[in-house]
Amino acid sequence: MTASDSEEAEVVAAIRAGDAAAFAALGERYRRRLHVHCYRMLGSFDDAEDLVQDTLLRAWRGRDGFEGRSLFRTWLYRIATNACLSALERAPRRVLPQDVAPPVTAASDASNAPSTPPWAPDVPWLSPYPDHLLDAAAPSEAEPEAQLASRETVALVFLAALQHLPPRQRAILVLGDVLGWSAVETAAQLELSVAAVNSALQRAHATMRAQLPAGWPPRPAVTAPTDDERAALDAFMAAWGRADAAALVALLREDARWAMPPAPLWFDGRDAIARLFARFPMDFHGDVVMRPIGANRQPAAAAYLRPHGASEYRLTGINVLRIESGAIAEITTFSGALCAGFGLPATL
Repeated sequence: MTASDSEEAEVVAAIRAGDAAAFAALGERYRRRLHVHCYRMLGSFDDAEDLVQDTLLRAWRGRDGFEGRSLFRTWLYRIATNACLSALERAPRRVLPQDVAPPVTAASDASNAPSTPPWAPDVPWLSPYPDHLLDAAAPSEAEPEAQLASRETVALVFLAALQHLPPRQRAILVLGDVLGWSAVETAAQLELSVAAVNSALQRAHATMRAQLPAGWPPRPAVTAPTDDERAALDAFMAAWGRADAAALVALLREDARWAMPPAPLWFDGRDAIARLFARFPMDFHGDVVMRPIGANRQPAAAAYLRPHGASEYRLTGINVLRIESGAIAEITTFSGALCAGFGLPATL
């Protein structure tokens, strides 16, 4: 008997015995994977938490529908996907500043940027995902979900593009391209025809190509920053520690972008970012220290600010970097309110 056969037998036995505790323990084995799946569908760490709870509750309530003829995890993914689709009917898509505001450019008004960003906490912002939880979700290479936690399927740029798909197209792309389900399996799970699945997948691929950077993904199946990326992150953190704007600007690509959710504010181009620092030096609000972390399989750093005259550093948020050929192509600075799942200390 294989491990899967044994698990399916355990599930059926728990159902027949009415053993809620045993059934819940079996479901818990997939909590982290289901959480990443729901996060990808919804773009929100917190909403994914709620949907996983809902999925496991729905599974127990609908336990008579599982008879052991399919894999338990496949059944759970079906429930989770349908729960996400129901949630997406009621909620707007998650966004980044690039989706809701025009850019600040060197040619426009970069030198007139406000010292404090115009916060918009009620906007449904995309949120980051901590790498230590992606590590917990990663299945073995032999399982169909082997790509579940690879960068090409969880990077911010991929997640942001994914949110531009209609919910059902999003589900079809995630089930097929990420979980590796066939068109036949996807059609059965979503109660669609195979032709409808293939057609929707073609449209989804076209939208993703339009939204993603040219040549994406540059390095398929990466699950940790490369040496070049770690070096760029170290230089980024060091520049902040020295309040050295020239050093930071030198790390940027000419077409670099910097977004700051939950502010509907983003800077387009290295020159625009340089003009921002010319107006507001890096130590304008106080001293900053950075601590390396992992987010969405990208190099990232938690930022702590000690305001002038204060005695302690307080968490202000995290910076997630996209690095191409050793240069920073994109910085997304999330406020601390969007980073609860990281469990970072509030002060240093």
